[in-house]
Amino acid sequence: MGSAEAEVKIPTKMREFAYGTGTSQEDCPAPNIPAAMFAVQYVSSRRAITQGTTEQGSFHQHHLPHNHCHHRHHCHLHPHARLHHLHHQEAELHTTQVTPCICPLFSCQWEGHLEVVVPHLRQTHRVDILQGAEIVFLATDMHLPAPADWIIMHSCLGHHFLLVLRKQERHEGHPQFFATMMLIGTPTQADCFTYRLELNRNHRRLKWEATPRSVLECVDSVITDGDCLVLNTSLAQLFSDNGSLAIGIAITATEIPSTEAEM
Repeated sequence: MGSAEAEVKIPTKMREFAYGTGTSQEDCPAPNIPAAMFAVQYVSSRRAITQGTTEQGSFHQHHLPHNHCHHRHHCHLHPHARLHHLHHQEAELHTTQVTPCICPLFSCQWEGHLEVVVPHLRQTHRVDILQGAEIVFLATDMHLPAPADWIIMHSCLGHHFLLVLRKQERHEGHPQFFATMMLIGTPTQADCFTYRLELNRNHRRLKWEATPRSVLECVDSVITDGDCLVLNTSLAQLFSDNGSLAIGIAITATEIPSTEAEM
C-alpha cells in the first residue's frame, strides 16, 4: 500500500506535458503543435505540448462496463532463494501467457496478451509514449462528469508505465478522483519499482508514494483496495488551476530483477 504526506517539492527539472483545449471533435491541431490528441464521443479535441521529445497523450470519457479483475500476486526477491524465485518467475510467465489483460479504459472491451497492450493503447486509443522517469502530467477539464479517464503512458528504466487518473462516483452524487500508476508487465516486475505522485499549488504540497500495480489487474480493483491517490472534489479544486490538475510523476527502481542481476 502507498502513503500520502505533505511538504514535498516537485523536481524542478521535470519535463512538462500539457494539454491545450479545442472546441469540437473535428478540430485539427495547429501546424506548430508537435502532437495532437483526439478525444472520443462528445469531448473536445485536445492538443499536447511537450518540451524536448515529441510525444502524445490521450483523454477518454466513457461509461463504466463490467470489468473482470485479476488479483495481485506478491513475490519479492530473496538473496538465498533465487532458485525458488526463478521457478516462480517461470510459473508467472506461464500465467501471464494464458491470462488475458483487459484494457484499462472504461468502455473498451478489448482483451489480449500482455505483450500487445502497448500496441493496443497506441493504435486504438492514440496514446503515445513519453520518455523519462520524471514528468509532469496536466489533466484538463476536470469538471467533466463522471465517469472519466485521463491517461498517459511513458517509458523509463527499461519498462512501460501507465498513469490512470479516473473520476468516478463511489457514492452517488459524490465524485472522487483516483490516480494510480500501473506497470505494463507482470506483478513480480511491478514490485521492483516505486512511483511518486506529487501535487503542488498555492503553497500546498501533497505526495503519494507506492508500488505500481500490474496492468494485469483492472483499475477498479486498485480503487477498491484503496491502493491509489484519492482526491475528493474540494481537495482537487485546491490543487487545480482553471479546471486543470498538474501531477508530478517520478519512478525509481527499488530492486534489480534476478535475471538482470545475473547478467
